[in-house]
Amino acid sequence: MSAREYILILRKRGWVIVVSIVLATLLAFAISSLQKELYQATVEVSTVPARADWGLGNTAKDLLRNFTANLKTPEIAARVIARQQLDMNPYDLLANTQIEPDSSTFTIKMQVRNPDGEVAKLAALGFADEFLEERTAYYAQQDKQDQIEVKIRSRDIGYSQMQPKPLLNAVAGAVLGLLLGVAI
Repeated sequence: MSAREYILILRKRGWVIVVSIVLATLLAFAISSLQKELYQATVEVSTVPARADWGLGNTAKDLLRNFTANLKTPEIAARVIARQQLDMNPYDLLANTQIEPDSSTFTIKMQVRNPDGEVAKLAALGFADEFLEERTAYYAQQDKQDQIEVKIRSRDIGYSQMQPKPLLNAVAGAVLGLLLGVAI
């Protein structure tokens, strides 16, 4: 097809593309506006070996997965709730919590999502504090050279809005509407 034929098709059927873009944009914006607000707070805990030793470093990396699994329990969630005086169920807290190890940086990232940003922040810091206290008590019984230093990277954390994001969703809707309009 030549460029002239494409222009003729656009003149004849261009309204379909425009209508699909407008409808998809409005629909995406409307659906996004109906979502309830959800915030996320993230805290990182550093777990660095006491000495620069290959064996202790590998042990620390391997233990990160175990530390993470131990934090994802209803008992720890209940202690976080009690510590931070939150009004929620431990299972609900765990359902909205993501705890991931990063062996390349010797860190554990704790993310909590909640409709109230301050609650998300308190819960994330609560998980970090529980981990810090538990590990500090355990390593107090170990030789200093065999310890893994555990510390919260920063207590000065904020929270960010995860949803709704109507503008972003409207742009995505416009792109999908364009693709749909061209396909029709």
